Amino acid sequence: MAVAQGKQNVSTAGVAKLNTRPKGESLWFDAWKRLRRNKLAVVGGIIIILAILMAIFAQQLAPQGFGDQVLADNNAAPAWVLKIFPSMVAKEDGGYVTVSNRYILGADNLGRDLLSRIIYGARVSLLVAFIGPFFSLSIGIVFGLISGYAGGRVDNLMMRIVDIMYAFPTLLLIILLMAFFRSSFSHTTPGTFTYVVGQLDNSIGGMLFIFIGIGITSWMGLARLVRGQVLSIREKEFIEAGRSLGVNTRGLMFRHILPNILGPVIVSETLTIPTYISYEAFLSFIGLGVNPPTPSWGAMISDASRSISTYPNQAIFPAIALFLIMFPSTSSVTACATRLILVCAA
Repeated sequence: MAVAQGKQNVSTAGVAKLNTRPKGESLWFDAWKRLRRNKLAVVGGIIIILAILMAIFAQQLAPQGFGDQVLADNNAAPAWVLKIFPSMVAKEDGGYVTVSNRYILGADNLGRDLLSRIIYGARVSLLVAFIGPFFSLSIGIVFGLISGYAGGRVDNLMMRIVDIMYAFPTLLLIILLMAFFRSSFSHTTPGTFTYVVGQLDNSIGGMLFIFIGIGITSWMGLARLVRGQVLSIREKEFIEAGRSLGVNTRGLMFRHILPNILGPVIVSETLTIPTYISYEAFLSFIGLGVNPPTPSWGAMISDASRSISTYPNQAIFPAIALFLIMFPSTSSVTACATRLILVCAA
């Protein structure tokens, strides 16, 4: 009887194991686990999240307003900065630098807090990082879808338009557009459309024309990529099946083709985010960016470049902020997008 009972227990245990369903992992959890293995991507993601929070809560985080001036403290620097830059010598030691620990990173030539202006400057760079892809995706996807799906003369005509746009150096074209917009909308009659647009640009610190300039020039590469993807997928069996079932052209393009080409499109667009940020920084550096006193890291570097040998902190700290926001954009964001795309594709 003992032997029979033992056999019954073994049999019962086997049945229990067979009936137990193995605990699986969701695709989202698997993507998150893969992402965590990429330490550089995790660090970059943390930096970007902190930058976004800093831009959102700039008013609460900044010690002072970005335009607050104390002329008596112009070019002041805290004691720890003088230790990092030996060329900066305090007035008490026979030098030229006003030592003031009131400013964590120092003050600029107009007595404005550098840390506060760097914190507020994150808003400009991050806005460009979001607005640039928005224009690129909105125009490039539609343009590329129509061109690739239509084919023939329509495709040739639309691609020639892209070639003409490509014939101009992108940065030079943005500079020309910015110079045109600024000169055309600067002196206008109150009540006219140009006056309203100029006032809107001034109300957001001169960023409207930056968005327009980047938007006009940011979609060509994406349009070509989308066209190529559409050409490779429009003759697939599921597209032919959709046509045979009576799905209209719009449904085929946006419900069947577009979801299947989003992977490379999103990855490609995330790689261009640092380019948009660099465009804004360069435009501000040469004086075609945001209007003073709106802080921009490019404008801060430009202002400090005139005295970089005497007050290097005023140029180096904004440059470090610009580097920290651009570097993760090419690593963490792309890695995150790739993982999520793999999840959606699965």
